Amino acid sequence: MVSLLVCVIVVAIIFDYINGFHDAANAIATVVSTGVLSIRTAVIIAGILNFFGAVTGTAVAKTIAAGFADPALVSQIVVLSALLGACAWNLITWWYGIPSSSSHALIGGLAGAVVAKGGLSAFRWGALYKKVLVPLVVSPAIGFVVAFVLMVGLIWLLRRRRPGTVHQASRRLQLVSACTMAFAHGSNDAQKSMGIITLALLSYIAAGHSGLPSWVLPTGQNVPPWVIFACAIAIGFGTMAGGKRIIKTMGTKIIRISPLQGFAAETSGALTILVASHFGVPVSTTHCINACIMGVGASKRVSAVRWGVAGNIVIAWVLTLPLSGLLAFGCMKALGAIFGANA
Repeated sequence: MVSLLVCVIVVAIIFDYINGFHDAANAIATVVSTGVLSIRTAVIIAGILNFFGAVTGTAVAKTIAAGFADPALVSQIVVLSALLGACAWNLITWWYGIPSSSSHALIGGLAGAVVAKGGLSAFRWGALYKKVLVPLVVSPAIGFVVAFVLMVGLIWLLRRRRPGTVHQASRRLQLVSACTMAFAHGSNDAQKSMGIITLALLSYIAAGHSGLPSWVLPTGQNVPPWVIFACAIAIGFGTMAGGKRIIKTMGTKIIRISPLQGFAAETSGALTILVASHFGVPVSTTHCINACIMGVGASKRVSAVRWGVAGNIVIAWVLTLPLSGLLAFGCMKALGAIFGANA
């Protein structure tokens, strides 16, 4: 049983690493596309700030650990299947340069694996509705509106300034906003892997197993410190690996973004994500920053946004939960056939 638990933890850390390079674009796409930073410098800075953001709290991790399924009903195979389904979906969307949600891939994977194990009633669909589906609509909408209003306000405030002066000031401000966005990304996304590892540990305890040192296991629903630091390090290094395909989609294909627009988009996205992290809501950082980019583009003119590209991104948003769930469902059935009663 311990070896299976170790396997789950390793795969969770791998997922966290994949999450980092898959979602690197969330923090740095605009700052790279505007030429403020080179991609290499940007991913290193973002990785460091992802780490510091990840160690600031555990509210989102607690939601993942106990919010969607009873740990007593979740076996290690269920958690492993959820992770495999989420990893597969992340890699598919990364390959095609689609900025999908790692968060929703993980939660969809967990839903699919839990249903495969215990039926539809085993998963807490009410929690999915309140903690995922509502924020799926609300958080991008808020980000879009905030970015739109902020961009309009900045244009009005700076209307009498020389364009060259505004451009240079915007480049400096964008450094600050990109760093804030990277910090916010770590504060929400890294906690999802913390939560899934904590769920695996709670499942281990609920199954009546023992023999592990007390510092390894959670007390109540608290995330062990080693889990926090392991996930923070994994997402930091994953971000440093970068995700050039998605950076190109977000930084140039949705709109041609200026430094001032980049500042407005990153600031709006960071604020939205930090509020969600504070309240323990596992929002999609990808959805938030994409909506903010669309918001600043629409503030100029509606046609400035390439709505065909945006529409493809929205389709990926909608498909992430069910398709990652189906992938995890299939993994659970396959692993269940291999492990039998132990699944």
